[in-house]
Amino acid sequence: MLHTMTSEPEQQIGVGTQDAFQRLWTPHRMAYIQGENKPTGPGAEDGCPFCTIPSKSDEDGLVIARGEHVYAVLNLYPYNGGHLMVVPFRHVADYTELDAAETAELAELTKRAMTALRTASGAHGFNIGMNQGATAGAGIAAHLHQHVVPRWGGDTNFMPVVGSTKVLPQLLADTRQMLADAWPTA
Repeated sequence: MLHTMTSEPEQQIGVGTQDAFQRLWTPHRMAYIQGENKPTGPGAEDGCPFCTIPSKSDEDGLVIARGEHVYAVLNLYPYNGGHLMVVPFRHVADYTELDAAETAELAELTKRAMTALRTASGAHGFNIGMNQGATAGAGIAAHLHQHVVPRWGGDTNFMPVVGSTKVLPQLLADTRQMLADAWPTA
């Protein structure tokens, strides 16, 4: 069936009072809100996605780069396009549990992530950080992960501020390929 664009928004009967707002539906976020694929406990064997991702292909796991001790992966529920995480292969919860080699490689892959994001998307700045523990906001507290969120001037507009909605301009698979292509080797 061929759909044509019209200048009038489609009205849906029975969805509330009609108003001037058009709605963007993001049903994929409901999986995150409802806790789908979250670990059932603190152990690596409790369904930790950060422990299962490395066994997948880069494309299927959305892995951008792999090191000896850590890997970079796109966030399935990004704050901005290109939002990735640097994750140790070893299942540890706290930053202080990393050994020296893991700490060094986590820092190095974070630097490479910033370089790749600047090259691929022209990011103006970054939010980089870890939420240590569920109380601090970690969605998966049992497995340490550092967020690298690219930022651009004006990227906070009325959509997230007023509408609690983030509009992402690219599919995650396309973002993964773009960043993998831009990933610096050293």
